[in-house]
Amino acid sequence: MEATAGLLVNSMALLADAGHNLSDVLGLVMAWGAYRLGRRPPNARYTYGLGGSTILAALANAVLLLVASGAILLEAIQRFAEPPPVPGLPVMGIAAAGIVVNLGTALLFAKGREGDVNVRGAYLHMAADAAVSAGVVVAGLLTLLTGWRWIDPVTSIGIVAVIVAGTWGLLRESLSLALHGVPPGIDVSEVTAALGQVDGVTRVHHVHIWATSTTETALTAHLVMPAGPPGDAFLKEIAHGMEHRFGIGHATFQVERGTDAAAPCPAA
Repeated sequence: MEATAGLLVNSMALLADAGHNLSDVLGLVMAWGAYRLGRRPPNARYTYGLGGSTILAALANAVLLLVASGAILLEAIQRFAEPPPVPGLPVMGIAAAGIVVNLGTALLFAKGREGDVNVRGAYLHMAADAAVSAGVVVAGLLTLLTGWRWIDPVTSIGIVAVIVAGTWGLLRESLSLALHGVPPGIDVSEVTAALGQVDGVTRVHHVHIWATSTTETALTAHLVMPAGPPGDAFLKEIAHGMEHRFGIGHATFQVERGTDAAAPCPAA
């Protein structure tokens, strides 16, 4: 509806807002689909399950928004040469309806946004949509009061700036997770130090930490213990400590006595 109205009244600001909303709908569908896939149990082919699809969905979400932003920016720049007349009142009314819808949708994702980059991406998009729609209302009011045609393409460029500002962090974080980077909030040196303080451990090496989904983290590490491990309960206790302190829910340890231990990795 918003896109149709934008075409009818020649408002690039409404078209930009509609394009942003469309990309968010696609993003929400991807986020929901990835969430459903992530709940499937591991199998012989995907031994960690399909939780990684949530990372791919967040990454695709960010890329989709940036591509849409580029298209909006190009069209807005071209309209500066000869901006068409835009009626301010219809623009205000349609954008105001967008504020209500986007705020309501954002509230649905507000609760889970802190612990899941996939959900946070959906929340940020809908919250940004509400802010963008508010900007379009202001642009419609200014156009109505002044009759200045350049306000509409300028507003479109402002929308692009809001989208890019809200998406850049999501892109950077989801790309890092997709490349098996250490998830935010986890310090490899702190994890290594904590393992080194365990009774009987003289050295820790080959420490690797990565995300198996937007909410789950895995760890592998070699522990040098000259006397050997006390037993399975000991390893379970260490794994519990990793989950309680660092949020690492899947920890695997290889115990070595130190006589033939490999050299430490240059980087985790």
